[in-house]
Formats: sequence, structure tokens, C-alpha cells
Amino acid sequence: MRHGGAPLTSRRCCRAVNALATIFAARPSFSSVGRIPAHCAQLGGARPQRLKTCLRKHPRPLVRERAMKVAIFGLGYVGAVSGACFAELGHEVVGVDVSRAKVDMINRGESPIVEEAIADLTVAAVKTGLFRATLDAAAAVKASDVSLVSVGTPTAADGTPDLAYVEAVVREIGEALAGMVHPHTVIIRSTVPPGATLERLAPILEKASGETLGERLHLVFNPEFLREGKSVKDFHRPPFTIIGAMSDRGYDDARRLYAGVECEIIRTDPGVAESIKLLSNAWHGLKVAFANEAARILVARGIEPRAALEIFTRDTVLNISPAYLTPGFAFGGSCLPKDLRAMVSIAEARQVAAPIMKAALASNEAHLATAISAVRACGRRPAVLFGLAFKPGTDDLRESPFVALAERLIGKGYPLRIVDPFVDASRLMGKNKAYIEGEIPHFVELMATDAEQAVDEAEIIIFGHATSIDKGAILERGPGKIIIDLTGDEDLAACGADYRGVAW
Repeated sequence: MRHGGAPLTSRRCCRAVNALATIFAARPSFSSVGRIPAHCAQLGGARPQRLKTCLRKHPRPLVRERAMKVAIFGLGYVGAVSGACFAELGHEVVGVDVSRAKVDMINRGESPIVEEAIADLTVAAVKTGLFRATLDAAAAVKASDVSLVSVGTPTAADGTPDLAYVEAVVREIGEALAGMVHPHTVIIRSTVPPGATLERLAPILEKASGETLGERLHLVFNPEFLREGKSVKDFHRPPFTIIGAMSDRGYDDARRLYAGVECEIIRTDPGVAESIKLLSNAWHGLKVAFANEAARILVARGIEPRAALEIFTRDTVLNISPAYLTPGFAFGGSCLPKDLRAMVSIAEARQVAAPIMKAALASNEAHLATAISAVRACGRRPAVLFGLAFKPGTDDLRESPFVALAERLIGKGYPLRIVDPFVDASRLMGKNKAYIEGEIPHFVELMATDAEQAVDEAEIIIFGHATSIDKGAILERGPGKIIIDLTGDEDLAACGADYRGVAW
């Protein structure tokens, strides 16, 4: 491409052309121009047709305010999705992680996580030069307007969230900002207990940077509401965006990040913002436990629980919504159990009674035990389990109830094979890999890539995930086999085989 007879080769010009390519691909009003000119793509190294396809699947308006430079700490499920989505909005993103494997994957245009739509978004963002990754935290901070912290807060031995990773990252950011000249905003995206941002993280940031919060340095808490398996959709269509900010500059920086995301933006203080995340996940866990417990009670009285709860959830005036209020399997994953435990531990530390939240955890464990009893009632026969991750559409195995189910069945002597198309042992890393290796060290030997062969060799088919497999093909090979349904799937109930539900 030339301008005034001279070739445009500067990095700035490349980015300008890539930005135009993104606009042509993403905006419906430009759809009539057809394919992006090849020379524009060659300049930036992007493949316009792939970019156009990706952005047409998930069209989003580009930011209308000045794009920001963002350093995202932690390239796990939240960080990797946030990085690709912020880049899609037009921001310049650098991901920071201690894992060279994750950094190298991002820089190759590969996502370190398995998630719907994230692969295409990542490659498009990297190709346009808006998303890269590094091990150099200090350089990333100094080159950015905003640092966003999305590292894990695992459960400590006493049930409280372990903030060691968050505190270490905040300290590292502060040290990089020592002697800072330009304003900078630090956004905490990790889930922390109410009060932690101001009581624990703010002093660390001020001490490490030598700055006073509210002047040139700003601290914000911004909870995420991303459901694994649907996190890209949830990023762009959240119920709301909560910004817990004590300063106007901090609020404005966080708000500008979300320009183009279609939702209400609510400003509050950090403590309230922290509380909303924990309250939401505690409530979701309680809803799951309530639905499953209600189902067990109704079945004991000979009543169809799915019909009762379906009608129950039609009342959106008093009974709120049907989300999570469908009988199924136990809840799990890296959020609901952890955040329920966090609420219970906070209550115990302050000597506040929390019997409902304690009971939700106990009821969830009881539901897992019910499923195990259903399998054991069939006798010790070869079994195949469809689903290992805590939900379909992801490879996150942390606190998965299906991992717990598999581990206990193996302990009871059941010959077990596991089918989960989203779980690739060679791609697992970090805490995800450590968790499954700690629970089922030989799990790789149990994973079956040929679902039909696994069914042929089994006498019991356990459906944990029913949305990511060809149920028809499986059921055709299953005459005479026992079907144990952990999903409440009506197609399975109507299959005509020896069908057994957990609480229906």
C-alpha cells in the first residue's frame, strides 16, 4: 500500500490499516463493499475473510471513545476471554502471565483455554496487533493506561479465599509504577471478600508505588459475571457492569473499557461491588441445591419434579427466574463452591449464623451421593461417563462434580471410561492440570476418544453432559444397556431403554 508514492511500512500505519479492516469486517453498514482489499491485509498480516467471519458471528460496535492500552494479569478463563474481547472492542491489550506456555500460545494466536468462540476471537485479535502476551510485567504496566488483575483466588484450608496471588500481582504493579508520570488505574477483576480491595490491596499498592490513591493512581473493583462455556457471550451481554470506584478518574477509565458493551453500568463503592459477585454465586449455588433437593422430595412422594419446577419458574414476579431452577446434577466448578464457602467462612469469622448457605453445600454433597447410589444400584458393571468438566463447553475440571463422581466410582471398583470432547489432557495446564492429577492421577488412561467403542464396551451409560455429544448415535448402540441420566434430558427419558434419573 502506498501513500503519496511512498510505501507505508511503519507500525502505526499497519495498525491504522488493520483498524480499518476491522471496521469493514465488523460494521454491517460496510458489508456492501465485499472483501477487504488484499493489500490492506498483507500490510498488517491479517486474513480479512477469517476476521470478517469471526466478527460477523459476534458483531460488536467498536469503542467510540479513545481506545485504551490494557495490561491483563492472569491468562486463565477470565483473563484470556477478557483480553480477546477487549481487543475485539478496539483496545490494545497485553496479557501477562508467569506461564511461558500460555504467553507463547497467545502470541501464536492460540487460546490457552477451551471456550466457545474464543479460538477465532483470539487469532483475529492477535492478527490485528491488538492482543499479545508477555512475561515482563513491569514493561506491560508501564506501557498501559490500565492494569486489570484476573488471577485466581483459590480456597484456603479454612474455607477463606486465598488472596496471595492477587496481593503479589498488585505489589508487582505498584513496583512498576514507582516514579510514575502518567495516571494509571488498577482494576481488580478477581473475586475477593467484601472489604479486601480497600483494606488489603490498597495499602499494598500505595506502599509499592509510593503514590497516594486518588491522585495519579486509582484502584477499582470490577466483578466479572462470565459463565464458562458462554463467557464470550456473557462478556458482551452481561446483566450489568459493576464499577466499584472511589475516584472519578478510576471510574471513567473502567467505564471507557466497556464502551460498546450493551448493558447498564452501575457505579458503587468497592465493598458493594465485591459483595455483588459473592452474593450472585452464593445465590446460584443455593438455587441449584434447592432445585435438586426439591426434586428428591417430590420424587419420594411420586410427583414429577420437572413439571412442578417448570410451572414454579413461570412466576417471574415472585419466584424471579428459571435460571438454575431445573433439577440436574450437583453444582461445581471454580466459582460456586468456592464463593459459597467464602460466604460461610466470613459468617463464621464474624460469628454470624449462616445455616442456609451451609446447608446448600451439604445438600449439594447429598445430591452427588444420590447419583453414586443410582449407579451402585445397577451392580458393579463396566460404565462409561459422558462429561468430566464441571459443565459442557469447557475443559475446566476444578471441583467438577463429575470428577468427584468418577473418583468415587473408581474407588468402588467400577471399570470406567470417560468421554469429554472438550477435555484434551495435552492442553491442560496450571491449577486445572494439578487438580485432576491430584484427584484421579491416571485419568488420561480413562479418557476415551472413540465414544461409540466406549459405549459398546460398557453396560452402564452415565450421561453427565448431554449437549456436546450425538445422543442419537449413542442411544442406537445402547439397547439392553442401563441409562443413568444426570441432566434431566427429556430425549434420554424417552429413549425406551432402561432409563434411570437421579431425582426424576
